[in-house]
Amino acid sequence: MREFLLGLRLLFGAGRGNRIRFLLMAAGGSIGVCCLALVLTVPAILDAHDGRAAARQPVTSAKGPADGTLVLQRDDAYGSRSFTRVFVAKGTGGTRALPPGLSELPAPGEVFVSPRVHDLLRSAPAAKGLLPGREAGVIGPAGLAHPDELYAYVGTDRAKLAHEGRTLKGFGYSYAPFPAVEPSTLTDVRFALATLVLLPLGIFLSVCARLSAASRMRRLAALRLLGLSTKGTQRVNAAETVVAALLGAVLGLGEYWLLNQVMSRAGLPGLRWYPGDGALSVVTIAVCLVGCPVLAWLVSRKSARDATANPLAVRRTAVPRPPSKWVGLLLLSGLGIVCGFCATGLMGHPASSLGVNALLVVAGVVLTGVGLVLTLPLLSYALARRVARTTGSLTLNMAMRRNEAEPGSTMRVVTSLVLLVYVASLAQGVLIQLEQVTRPSGPVQEYSLPLSGLTTRQQQDLTAVSGVGTHAVLMNSWADPNATSGTNPAWETVLVATCSQLGRMTVHTEGCVDGEVLRLDNTDSSSGSYLKTGMSFTFRLRADSGQDKKLNISVPNERIVYSGYSASSVGSAVLLVPPSVLPADAHPRDAEFLLAGSSDPGRVRAVLDGIAAVAPIAEIELVGLNIQGLEQISVVETLLALGMIMGLVIGVAAFLVSVTDRAVERRAQVTAVTLIGARARTMRAVQCAQVVLPLGLGLVLALVSGKLAESSYLITGGGAIRWDVAGVPLLVLAAAGVVAMAALGSLPLVGRRIDPELIRRD
Repeated sequence: MREFLLGLRLLFGAGRGNRIRFLLMAAGGSIGVCCLALVLTVPAILDAHDGRAAARQPVTSAKGPADGTLVLQRDDAYGSRSFTRVFVAKGTGGTRALPPGLSELPAPGEVFVSPRVHDLLRSAPAAKGLLPGREAGVIGPAGLAHPDELYAYVGTDRAKLAHEGRTLKGFGYSYAPFPAVEPSTLTDVRFALATLVLLPLGIFLSVCARLSAASRMRRLAALRLLGLSTKGTQRVNAAETVVAALLGAVLGLGEYWLLNQVMSRAGLPGLRWYPGDGALSVVTIAVCLVGCPVLAWLVSRKSARDATANPLAVRRTAVPRPPSKWVGLLLLSGLGIVCGFCATGLMGHPASSLGVNALLVVAGVVLTGVGLVLTLPLLSYALARRVARTTGSLTLNMAMRRNEAEPGSTMRVVTSLVLLVYVASLAQGVLIQLEQVTRPSGPVQEYSLPLSGLTTRQQQDLTAVSGVGTHAVLMNSWADPNATSGTNPAWETVLVATCSQLGRMTVHTEGCVDGEVLRLDNTDSSSGSYLKTGMSFTFRLRADSGQDKKLNISVPNERIVYSGYSASSVGSAVLLVPPSVLPADAHPRDAEFLLAGSSDPGRVRAVLDGIAAVAPIAEIELVGLNIQGLEQISVVETLLALGMIMGLVIGVAAFLVSVTDRAVERRAQVTAVTLIGARARTMRAVQCAQVVLPLGLGLVLALVSGKLAESSYLITGGGAIRWDVAGVPLLVLAAAGVVAMAALGSLPLVGRRIDPELIRRD
């Protein structure tokens, strides 16, 4: 305890510079703790979403009391969002259970809505067609998964639910029917967040704990020479770092509380939550308040080892020992694992992510990242030693001799930047893998709407919605149920479209002629293979005058050979009918209006919002995709974007803290060399070379190891993409930007004014 108090006295009594360094350590640590708390709270936010969604789920049975309450739940799409309506017919018998967020069940003609639906009914009055009745109240937060949810309870008569309704037994499932993120996808998201945030965070906190390491080591060496014990010296050093880490942890938790209040109210794209969902848990507080000081204590203990073991060498600024070569085993081990997985992909037998392989992939990625960080001082030392021996340039010689003497000093500046490029490469692989899992397999997304619910004007407006590339009509045939069975099938589907429209909905077509009825022959399906030339199909039409008409279409001999997408309504059609065949004054009775556009989730959401603006109560079917899946894509993209932003903030913050600390720590050395006669231009070139050369070496290694780690992740993921060649130019451009930023950051080391007072003691 005496040594700890001595460390605090030295901290607050060693001058303004020491206090500024302490505050810088605490401020830097607070940023890291804030990011750590955010990462640890994301699963709790998602669990809160799913918990409330499960608690309100109706528990029903097919049989129950004759006078029991009946319910019917409908999950539809309103634009790019899911709209859930629970129709309730109250009974006099059975359960009296109430859903969370309501004080009573709605009576016939009453509607309880979420706050977002409450606002929607005023901004889009046409949406009232989805909710027959008057608004009687608003659902409380306990009954909503998130503040922006579209949810409503609609009271109705028992006669309307007699056939489809089920008897209500209560509310509450043990699981959410549509989780915010699927468990398998959530595992990938957690791995991505851990890699994107926690790995750079450990480096950042270590950097903050080692600020002004040289001056502190000289002070500790002096205490050791005065007779303080080894453990006592380490406790003195730990006093400053642990107190700074603890203060930073408290500040970071406060910063997160403010951030949670702001973000929960403003929301993120696709992700909203209540402030209570993001409240700090006991585990999160314990990890931040205990874990960060423990990490600071371990770093300070390691950094004080030289000062306690050989204090005289530290005071006399002896040449330090070269970095240990054994740290390279971590990097070699990680690269060995990821290269092994890459080899399985090259040989055509890719390894799966099942069993022990799942652990090996994570271990390979983490070992490669940690090994890359720990091996950088060794590589910097080897590079500096070789260049200093062979170069004839004064600038390079001065720069490399300094790096050879203190390889760890420069690497503290560039480590975060190198790790940032490595993590960015791995993030590309995670995004590609999640896109293959959550996005449609084809580049075209189709939207199907009942044609009977659309007016002619609405059909025209829908084709003009931004993002819609083409449109068509799927028309179903009709057979008289009273007629005797013959050779003709009971019903079949035809596609009403031109050759151009068909080409935009398929991969490839061959033999299409405009203006003629043609058979559709899908190379990937046997649908319609039983059809024979001359077969006739009957289609019912409704004339503008209100009369019913019939249209007969015969199967021709000519055909179109095409290949379609895996998720497409075109595959259900057996004939291509040109629009000119349909009468101008009549419309099909049993048909679907089909729209098609890009499958990019952002474009899909824009098209759905455009459809809602034109036909708000139309029932939309996303072919091959559901609204819940689209919402999950949005949540996953938001979480990954949040992780990459936090990783970028941490990396840049680590660089700024390191370069500021290095500028202060090296002032005396730069001043001494300048007084000897070195020009300011030469010194700036020396400082740039000291940072840029080892940084360039580290970035090349980060690019290579990052692409190998990314490829191993993609190979074990089982997706169609295994080698992300398209992402290389972006990473190279990012590496070039990192080098430019590091070069600019090294320039403030050499100022315009020389202060001899900095070397007065020397």
